[in-house]
Amino acid sequence: MSFSKWIGAAIGWSFGGPIGAIIGLALGSVVDGMSNGEAATVYSDNPQQRPQTQSGDFEVSLLILASIVIKADGKQDQRELDFVRNQFVGMYGKERANHAFKLFKEINKQQDISTRQVCLQIRQMMEHASRLQLIHFLFGIAKADGLVTDDEVHQIYTIAGYLGISHNDYESIKAMFYKSADSAYKILEIDKTATNDDIKKAYRNMAKKYHPDKVIHLGKEYQQGAEEKFRKVQEAYEQLQKERGF
Repeated sequence: MSFSKWIGAAIGWSFGGPIGAIIGLALGSVVDGMSNGEAATVYSDNPQQRPQTQSGDFEVSLLILASIVIKADGKQDQRELDFVRNQFVGMYGKERANHAFKLFKEINKQQDISTRQVCLQIRQMMEHASRLQLIHFLFGIAKADGLVTDDEVHQIYTIAGYLGISHNDYESIKAMFYKSADSAYKILEIDKTATNDDIKKAYRNMAKKYHPDKVIHLGKEYQQGAEEKFRKVQEAYEQLQKERGF
C-alpha cells in the first residue's frame, strides 16, 4: 500500500481541527498531490456526538503526543525513537510501521505544536478507555531510554490533565512503570489503610476499567498494550493478597 493510500485509509476525525493542521503540514513533506484540506473532518464540540475512535485516529494522536513527550527534556534519545519504531512494528507490521514512523519524523520537526489544543481535540473525540491507553504508551516511551526526567513526567501529567484523565488514573498507570513500596496500592487506586474488602472491590473496579475489551474497537494491534495494563492490575491484586494473606 502506498503512503498516500495508507493515510487516506487510516485517518478519520483526526484529519480535522488542530491535529489535522499538524498532520497536513507533516504530509506536505512526504506526500505528493495531497492537499492539507483533503478528507478533512470538522470535529464536534459536543461529547455526545463523539464517534468511536478508529485505529488510525489513535495512531495519529499517539504520534503527536509521543513527539511532545520525547522533546520535553530538550533532547531526543535514539533509544526513545527506536522504542517508538519498535512499538509500531510490533503493532502494525513492518510496512505500516514504516509509514507511521515516516510521518512521526515529520511531526517531530514541528516546534510550535500546542499540547493543549491537540489534547482538547482528542478529549472531545476519543472515549475514555482509549485516552487511558494513550497515557500508558507515553509512559512506555518516556522510560525507553532507562531514565525518565522530571520534564517528561511533568509533560505526561499535563497531557493527562488536558485529556480529562483523573489524578488517580494517572498515578495508577504511572505506578505500572515505576515501582515503589506502595505501587500495588496506587495501581488499584487505594491507599494502605484500605481493608481487604476495599482491595477486592478496587480490583473488580480496576479490572473492569482496564479490561482489553474496552479498546477492542481500535483493532488487535492495540490489544497487547491493553492486556499489559490489565495484567498489572492482576499482579497488584495478587501481591496484596500474598502480603495480607487473604
